[in-house]
Amino acid sequence: MRRFPIAALLLALATPAGAASKEIERLQIQIAGLQNQVAELQRVAEETQREVRRLNELLAEQNATVKRTLQDQRVQEEAISASLKDLADRLAEVNEHYQAMKATLPPLGEAPPPGFAPAAEGAAGGGSPAGSGTAVPVAPPAPRELYTQAYADFARGNYDLAIAGFTEYISAYPGTDFTDNAQYWIGECLYGKKQFAEAIEAWNTLFRDYPSSDKLPDARVKKGMALEKLGRRSQALVEYRYVVDRFPNTQAARIARERLNP
Repeated sequence: MRRFPIAALLLALATPAGAASKEIERLQIQIAGLQNQVAELQRVAEETQREVRRLNELLAEQNATVKRTLQDQRVQEEAISASLKDLADRLAEVNEHYQAMKATLPPLGEAPPPGFAPAAEGAAGGGSPAGSGTAVPVAPPAPRELYTQAYADFARGNYDLAIAGFTEYISAYPGTDFTDNAQYWIGECLYGKKQFAEAIEAWNTLFRDYPSSDKLPDARVKKGMALEKLGRRSQALVEYRYVVDRFPNTQAARIARERLNP
């Protein structure tokens, strides 16, 4: 009779121990599952970081390509504008010669006066009238050719040649649409030669002689950069703030903001 209560007691003690073992096993399975999930998340995170780095590198390359393209377009636009301006100048010159020849010709139906020679005939002869002994002045190169050559020298880093070309352009064609541009590029050439004080003077000349030039924002920013090269940071900040305030929607203003908050 006593064997039955003892067996029942042993069975009762064994049951909780078995249940606890199963609970532990279940928790271990859950922990293992969580560990697998964490490992998977880490793997995904690493792959994502690699992809982000790759995209950042690709974006940097694209930005560099866009900058180069914009610079090339700027050069082409300036060359095209110079060509169009030169064409207009040539047309005006042809019309001026035509009007001059027309004024020297006798009215229709009348004989030309004795000794009359059209102006074009003298030009075709390639020299001055016989016996005059007067030297024919040498005309400067056409504005398009002169400006384009000077800009090409600047782009190749031939700063001395570029300065000479732009200076000649300003002297020969002081009233054209690209005269202020030539003055601006003289400053850029001097900056490229690390003659920062002289570059500042060139841009000051632009500000004084061409107050409505569309090169003013760029020149102000570059003047600020030259001032920084000379250790005059406080004066440079004045130039950057001026550009941001006066020309807020320009590329120069974006650069000025970056220089204000490096």
